[in-house]
Amino acid sequence: MPEKNAKRRSGCPVSIALEVLGDRWSLLIIRDLMIRGYRTFKEFEASGEGIATNILADRLQRLEQAGIMAREEDENDGRKLNYRLTGKGIDLAPVLLELLIWGARHEKTDAPCALIEQMVSSRVRLLAEVRRRWENHDPTPLQVNGRWIWP
Repeated sequence: MPEKNAKRRSGCPVSIALEVLGDRWSLLIIRDLMIRGYRTFKEFEASGEGIATNILADRLQRLEQAGIMAREEDENDGRKLNYRLTGKGIDLAPVLLELLIWGARHEKTDAPCALIEQMVSSRVRLLAEVRRRWENHDPTPLQVNGRWIWP
């Protein structure tokens, strides 16, 4: 990911966003922070996506350099690091929700159709809950009408 003063391919906002987020691992890490409530390297590593530890470490560093997430010392164990989305990172919630809905509508996924339709019909409420959880440092995995979005 380019640094803030790095030369960009173009001034197009889509191109710039892709320079920052343009690989699947970054978006999956953001998903895990935002929806699953993951906070530690170990949780990201065990997410089931099969990311190699060197790639994970690199993406965490890149997302931090881009200002999308920050590292914090664990309040109970100062030797442990937790990751947290920044304001810039949580602003990706609508984008991630739309990617989730698009993927479930147009590709074969494990997401139940009824759950996706509930997400579509309650977009505003769902995004408000994502933001509330972020503001309150609540790592609880996100639910829609009492059902986990991801197991």
